[in-house]
Amino acid sequence: MSRYTGRCACGAVTATIAGEALTVRQCWCRQCQQIAAGSPTTNAMFATDDLMIEGELATTSYTAASGNTLTQSFCAKCCTPVMGQSSARPQFRTIRLGFLDPPHDLAPQVAIWIEDAPAWAAIDPALERFPRQPPPPAAKP
Repeated sequence: MSRYTGRCACGAVTATIAGEALTVRQCWCRQCQQIAAGSPTTNAMFATDDLMIEGELATTSYTAASGNTLTQSFCAKCCTPVMGQSSARPQFRTIRLGFLDPPHDLAPQVAIWIEDAPAWAAIDPALERFPRQPPPPAAKP
């Protein structure tokens, strides 16, 4: 049974996710701001084994400020952002919240790379904050 489902804007890529999110983060790194039109990306991190994606994904990879290789995946037809993957954490995938079907119970818990946030950024003071790369989340049993 899936805990979450998702689909791109055109419906060509779908996902089912069996497990719980390990964390939900707003990322303010420059690459995420470029993806999100100047704002942060908001991502739920899941165990790779809990995720099943169907449909054609396109990808692009680059070396991030953390020094890790990041691979961004998106629908090959409509370009909806689907997920990111870090070379440092192959056991996790970060799913873009906009890709997930509502309603869901996911909301940001952490803001990361806030040293890259623009001066006008409004970051919820209730969120745990990291100036740069945070430690990986603990895997849930």
